[in-house]
Order: sequence, then C-alpha cells, then structure tokens
Amino acid sequence: MNRPLVPGLVAEGEADEGFLGVLVSRQLRELVRASPYVVDVGAARIVTCDRDQIVTALEELAADCHLIFARDHGRAHTKEHGRGHARERARADGVRYHSNYLVPVVGLGDTEAWPLADPAVWAGLAGSDLAGLPALPGDVERVVYPREVLAATVPRRGKPVSDYFEYIARNIDLAVLAQVPGYADWVAETRTALKGLGYL
Repeated sequence: MNRPLVPGLVAEGEADEGFLGVLVSRQLRELVRASPYVVDVGAARIVTCDRDQIVTALEELAADCHLIFARDHGRAHTKEHGRGHARERARADGVRYHSNYLVPVVGLGDTEAWPLADPAVWAGLAGSDLAGLPALPGDVERVVYPREVLAATVPRRGKPVSDYFEYIARNIDLAVLAQVPGYADWVAETRTALKGLGYL
C-alpha cells in the first residue's frame, strides 16, 4: 500500500523557496527508502512569510501537510501570538508538534551556507569560481557571510544568485551535505519525526 507524505516549508525568502523547497523533498525520499511502505513524497508546500507571521504559516500548512519544516519552529513567536495557550508542544523525543493538528514541526537551523558544502556541484556550472568555498563540508558553518561567498562563486552571467538555487538543490550530494553538523542534526530530527508518524 502506498502512503503519501506531503512536507510543508515555512520559507523566509527566495533562497528558501528555490533551495530548501527542492532539498526537503529530496532528503525525505532518501530517508523513506528504509520504510516498510512505498511512500509517495510530494513536492513541498511552501508558505513564504516574515518572521512575525510564522505561527499563521504553520497553521496554514498544518491543515494539509504531514510534517513541517521551519527555521526556528516558531518558538520565538508562541509567546507573542499564543492567544493564551501553547501553539506547539514538545514530546519526550524532542520533536515539537503544532497543537491544533499535531503535525511535527522540524527545525532547520541556519541553512544559508548549505549550498556551499559541495564544490563538485558548483564545478558543474561553467564559470563558477570555487576559490572561496571551504575545503571541508563542515567548514561551511564557519563562513561568516555566506551570501557574499555565494555571490562570488556563481558564474558571472548577470544572473542573481537565486537563479542557481534550484539547480544546486537538485544536484548537491546529500552524503556531502550530511557532513555539515547542522544538516546532520536536521536529518536526524526528521528521521525521528518520520518514525513518530509511522513511516519508518
């Protein structure tokens, strides 16, 4: 029996939409290979919003998605917008759930430097300048200004950096990304959420 899996993403801009929107579904497909079911991972449903609208975005996505990915789980906003009751609650395994729909909310952490982790994917784009990329994938978390490094890396074709995000997300090596501690943490929390939902 096939089981659908629809992820949601609270995006904070075009970088999130182009890069994370694709990467989330790719990584989920990789994780559910270990499932005893045939899992149909859908495209991520994305709501782009400002930080002060995260709770509203979570509610919108929770109605249609099996799990949601967001920068900081909306934790900074539950006190301001909780209207007297908790919008999220945590289980003993550390996974937070949106209170209205019991949809797991998995934190993404700081994702800005993730596209820099795999020099090989940039080498596939003629004209890319790899000089500023870290030597080791885990070193991307030490990059102070990832946007500036990205701008210096992309091919000089007069296109904005965001034009390359979808290509990078589709082709970046997930095994290389897994060497980035923040990414590995996100994958581990996602695996826990999938177990809680009965996919693994």
